[in-house]
Amino acid sequence: MPTDVRPVTIPDFSAWKTQKRRISVLTAYDFPTARLLDEAGVDCLLVGDSLGTVVHGWGTTLKVTLDQMVYHAEMVARATRRALVVADLPFLSYQVSPKQAIQSAGRLLKETDCQAVKLEGGATMAVTIRALVNAGIPVMGHVGLQPQSVRQLGGYKVQRSEDRILEDALAAADAGAFAVVLECIPARLASQITEALVVPTIGIGAGPNCDGQVLVTPDLLGLIEQFHPKFVRRYAELGPAIREAAAAYVADVAEGRFPDEAESFQ
Repeated sequence: MPTDVRPVTIPDFSAWKTQKRRISVLTAYDFPTARLLDEAGVDCLLVGDSLGTVVHGWGTTLKVTLDQMVYHAEMVARATRRALVVADLPFLSYQVSPKQAIQSAGRLLKETDCQAVKLEGGATMAVTIRALVNAGIPVMGHVGLQPQSVRQLGGYKVQRSEDRILEDALAAADAGAFAVVLECIPARLASQITEALVVPTIGIGAGPNCDGQVLVTPDLLGLIEQFHPKFVRRYAELGPAIREAAAAYVADVAEGRFPDEAESFQ
C-alpha cells in the first residue's frame, strides 16, 4: 500500500453516491484480517456483531456484548490505515433509550478509534439515530432483515414488506444516517430505495443496483462450510485449504519430518 494513502471519510460516501462509484464493504474481527483487507483496497471495514456467529459459533448475534464489540473493534481499527471502520452496536446496547445509545456508541469511538457505528432499525430508531448524529457520532443504518430481531421475524429470510422497508430506509436517512444497509430484500425494491435515498445504500442480498455491497468475510473466503446463503459469492475456499495444511502438519510431526535440520538451531 502506498505510504501517502488517504483515509476514507464519511463525506467520501456522499461524494461516491453522486459520482456513482460503487462502495466495497467487508466484515473484519481481528488485526491480521483487517490489515490484509485494508491493503487490498476495501473501502469500509464493518466490525459486525456477526462475530457472534462466525467467530464465537453462536446461533444468533443476540449474545454479543458491547465489551466484545469494543475488544474486536480496537484490533480492527489499529490495523487499518485507509478503510473507514464501522462498528455494530450490539443487541440491547442502544434500544433502551437515545441516552444509552450515545453512551454505547461513545465507548466504541473513544476506546477503539473506529469512525462510525451501525445500528438496526429505521422508523422506530429515527429519534436515536438523530440523537447520535447530533452528538457527533456518524451512524450507518440497517433495514430489511435485521438479525437482532430474528426471534420476532421467525428466522433469517427475505423481507418483502415493501412499504415498511422503504419507510424505514427513508427514516434512517432523514434522521442523519450517512449510509443505509439493505439486507435480504428483493432486488427491485433495493433499486427503488437506492434511487429514493440521497445517501448510499449498501446491499447484502439486495441485488446489484445498490451503491455498494457488503459480505461477511468468512463467507467470502469459504471458511463457513455449513452455511452458504444464496447471495454469497465465494472468492476462495480456505476451509479445505486450512484443513489440508493442518493435516499435513500432523502427519509431518507424527513421522518426524518436522522440524528438519534447516528449521532447527545449531
